[in-house]
Amino acid sequence: MGKANIYVNRHFSISDIDKRVYGSFTEHMGRCIYEGIYEPDSEFADEDGFRKDVIELVKELGVTMVRYPGGNFLSGYDWKDGIGAKEERPTRLDLAWHSLESNQFGMDDFMKWSKKADVEPMMAMNLGSAGLRGALDLLEYTNIDADSKWAQERVANGHKDPYAVQVWCLGNEMDGPWQLGHKNALDYSKLAGDVARGMRQMDRNLELVVCGSSNRNMPTFGHWEEEVLENTYDLVDHISLHTYYESYGNNQEFLLCSTDLDYFINEVCNIADAVKAKLRSDKTITLSLDEWNVWEISKYHAQEFEKWELAPRVIEDEYNVADSVVVGNLLISILRRSDRVKMACLAQLVNVIAPIRAEVGHPAWRQTTFYPFSYTAKYGRGKTLVTRIESDDITTERYGKAKLVDAITTYDAESKTASIFVVNRSLTESQELSVVLDGFTGIGLLDQASIGNSNLSLTNNLENPNRITPDMTKSAKIDGNVVSANLPPASWQVIHLSVSEG
Repeated sequence: MGKANIYVNRHFSISDIDKRVYGSFTEHMGRCIYEGIYEPDSEFADEDGFRKDVIELVKELGVTMVRYPGGNFLSGYDWKDGIGAKEERPTRLDLAWHSLESNQFGMDDFMKWSKKADVEPMMAMNLGSAGLRGALDLLEYTNIDADSKWAQERVANGHKDPYAVQVWCLGNEMDGPWQLGHKNALDYSKLAGDVARGMRQMDRNLELVVCGSSNRNMPTFGHWEEEVLENTYDLVDHISLHTYYESYGNNQEFLLCSTDLDYFINEVCNIADAVKAKLRSDKTITLSLDEWNVWEISKYHAQEFEKWELAPRVIEDEYNVADSVVVGNLLISILRRSDRVKMACLAQLVNVIAPIRAEVGHPAWRQTTFYPFSYTAKYGRGKTLVTRIESDDITTERYGKAKLVDAITTYDAESKTASIFVVNRSLTESQELSVVLDGFTGIGLLDQASIGNSNLSLTNNLENPNRITPDMTKSAKIDGNVVSANLPPASWQVIHLSVSEG
């Protein structure tokens, strides 16, 4: 058995945690929308065609914000096709995912669903095949109360009050050659800047997200961020970054992949700060990690599309125990940079590489990755505290050297609680954990949840939806200000505590 020591002090905090880091993502892709959140003929559907069982799981998951409508789908999408009478909406080709789009679910439907699911909408606009005029028309439709064409079109469609959408993404993955309307950094930044200026003339209080790199391995990474920010710095608030991780058949390396996200976040922050210094600006750009997850992407690339279908099955990964542990660790990385990561969206929400699965005629269920997200969203509130870790190291070919134990601690002064989120990344050795919480007294154990299994390939599925659930045994020991626990191999754990300041 290995040993890990963690040291935390209440007086040394990193930042307040923005609740938007517990966001997710819905795209017109595969069965995410259709048969996922919208299935009007389902026994589980409400009067608007929304699956009630999915909405309840979204609330349980703790999602605070949902990005819509894409994704790669966005760059070929005309939002005007998805408003008005459903029987008059056209069916279009979706070039991104080689499928048919019926447009039976669109802008107003998403806004209504968001209200029922109690999530903040995060809208993305098409800067691939559309541009300035389409963006301004969309903003007018969603946010403006005036006797004008698109504002009155919304009223005519039965929605008198503006939606007041706060956060807008200026396109999607525009650095990617796969993207419809792909542009180089200069051309994209000129368009994004024009759109941002126009949007702010219409609504000054928006938060705008400019496209960063689609992943850290893009050949233009770094240069892209620098050029885009140099041309849009005063016009935008956040820069996006997207990343997905897969096992490649090597679970030990997979368990360390969050180190890559640590580097990615730090590098984007450094680039943004270099531009800030170059421009002598007082403003700090923050990060929107608005697509992240684990995904066996190599299997998707091997998938062949032969015919145009409505809502085909696309990347419906069945997540296992290892995936769940990694998702928990990626959330630790996000919280560790709560000073700069102000929004994050687990991609996607239902069916498509998602924590929630739904099948026609069956109740929706939780994938293994549902649990670390839901517990982190529930208990990871307040502030993140500087968390010093002493543990053995491990070295892998893909991710280099990293600690076997990773962790972050949060403190919520309002509820007088603290939470320790911790991962054991060793495949073979348990870790004896000792956490010293300086500046706290009266520490008590409120809750404890752990995900792990000696068989990392186990999943939840339609036939066995509850095979993997958290171990809720309250096994942690408290001695004064020291919390002790055992971390089984390849496991994620949260220890939720009542605390007093002292």
